[in-house]
Amino acid sequence: MRGRVALATAGRMPALLCLFARYTENDLVSAQVPMTPTKQKKTASNQKHSHAMRREIYEQPAAIAKTVAKHLKDDIIFPGELDAIESALLTFEKLIIAASGSSRHAGLAGEIMIEDLSGVAVDVEYASEYCYRSTHAAVDPIVMVITQSGETADTIAAQREALTRGVKTIAISNVPDTTIVREAGAALISGAGPELSIPATKSFTTQLTILYLMALFLARKRGRMTSEVARSYLQRLMRLPEAIEKNLATWDSLAEKFGAVHCKAEKFLYLGRGVHYAIAREGALKLKEISYAHAEGYPAGELKHGPNALVDEKLPVVVLATCDHRDPDSVLRYRRTIEVMKEVRSRRGPLVTVATEGDAEVAAIADHVFYVPPGPELLLPIMEVIPLQLFAYHIAVNKGYDVDHPRNLVKAVVTE
Repeated sequence: MRGRVALATAGRMPALLCLFARYTENDLVSAQVPMTPTKQKKTASNQKHSHAMRREIYEQPAAIAKTVAKHLKDDIIFPGELDAIESALLTFEKLIIAASGSSRHAGLAGEIMIEDLSGVAVDVEYASEYCYRSTHAAVDPIVMVITQSGETADTIAAQREALTRGVKTIAISNVPDTTIVREAGAALISGAGPELSIPATKSFTTQLTILYLMALFLARKRGRMTSEVARSYLQRLMRLPEAIEKNLATWDSLAEKFGAVHCKAEKFLYLGRGVHYAIAREGALKLKEISYAHAEGYPAGELKHGPNALVDEKLPVVVLATCDHRDPDSVLRYRRTIEVMKEVRSRRGPLVTVATEGDAEVAAIADHVFYVPPGPELLLPIMEVIPLQLFAYHIAVNKGYDVDHPRNLVKAVVTE
């Protein structure tokens, strides 16, 4: 089947734009889920909001569901969407992701998703640096460019450089009729739709969704995953919209409370390990974009290699401390992250954490905790970034800043 990966199932995939069938409360771990759509109901995302950014945060469950629906038809991932680069998909040795800003952070998470599930080697480049690097040495790559607007100048330049080098490209974008999409070898359009607020929110989580689907697509294409296993991964992905919907109001309320405590801080440190490092970077970027506080995202294990010198009672440290207890690697990451949190606490650093529901150990160490439902390691980032978006939003609102139009920033960077 050209450019397609089929999943063996007994029936046809129902429309995913409906909210998904009810399941065990906040359970994303079990692979079993009824595939019957439920009726549309009034949800948190239908509420009126005072800022476009907050509204777009609340639109993420629907945007994620729409993204899955666009790229999963009749049990086939990306049906016909990659046919134009079919021959390259059969022979390429490395995937190079070129992107900027939030899109690059999505690429960093996608790197781990794709490498872990499919075994394909991935490099992530800043789009603005790609043209100046010889990243194709001794490899036959595909270059993936990611941009929410489709008109980002640095990313367009990176794609044109890749095409000049004779490389096939895949573009991920919110918008179909754009320069980057028209010039790409193949394009994957998210279900986010137009994003009016300058800070990326729903565009980021839908990019993560497409990258997760790409990881499953390549895993199946390379024979690394059976159709049954891929199906179980997809079922968990399909549960995300309702799980997020159920938790949005709680996260928002906690973010307002935590934001009021920390809104006067002038610097923040965000820490994460593995795939969660990308979310630490994204959380820091959201905060600096709209609150004008300095924030850095670091690998948690790097704390003692410099950043520890900054830790004191005036530096809030935000830590991604979720855990998939069915994954030994996730448990190891979690245990080491707990030790880092204890180190921060010993230096009197205020701790804001994102943890898995029911985690009493994190609660005993941290000052403030956002809880997310249990889920597979590689799906947790799509959930855990949303409390950080809301945290940044409320800090900026407390400071009286225009979160939709931060100073010196534009939605689409159309000049290099």
